[in-house]
Amino acid sequence: MLVWTVLSKFAFLVGLIWLVSEIVLARVTLSKSDKAKGLDRSSLRLLWSLIGVSLAAGIYLGTRGIGYIANSSLAISVAGLVLIFLGLAVRWTAILTLRKHFTVNVNIGDSHQLIDTGIYWFVRHPAYTGSLVSFLGLGLTFSNWLSTLVIFVPIFFAFAYRIRVEEQALCEHFGDKYEQYCLKTRRLLPMIY
Repeated sequence: MLVWTVLSKFAFLVGLIWLVSEIVLARVTLSKSDKAKGLDRSSLRLLWSLIGVSLAAGIYLGTRGIGYIANSSLAISVAGLVLIFLGLAVRWTAILTLRKHFTVNVNIGDSHQLIDTGIYWFVRHPAYTGSLVSFLGLGLTFSNWLSTLVIFVPIFFAFAYRIRVEEQALCEHFGDKYEQYCLKTRRLLPMIY
């Protein structure tokens, strides 16, 4: 029981740090250009809305025990925390690789360059990969299959829409160069998707 108490407090602290970091990131990297409003096609609003609803429902289910996995629950919860950290590491590596070109809304500035090195050599959208891995981990920290589905699936589809919007903007801006990049890399998982 003591292990669960420590684990749940640690998970809460990790979640709080994650939330604060995303809010700060959103405030600092939101592009206010008129061009961004057209390119984004409300994908940021959709993403944040679905994340809010999915997290609220998933956390509710997770804390109520609906869908709880009794076998190996501690191992599943610890694996979930590891996935949260792994996802955050991938996300922040991607953000730091892009540096000034990273915005939370879809925007392509005049000096924008196509980055296809570092983590972007493996996948086209590593920041989204990292987020999705973290959301999967969050669901698993509850050791709850229903919570994991409610958190991960809607957020995955919101990111899938966001990727389509972003790739259309990148294709229009970079043309053949981006299409060639797409031929040699996958969206989210190397060699898979």
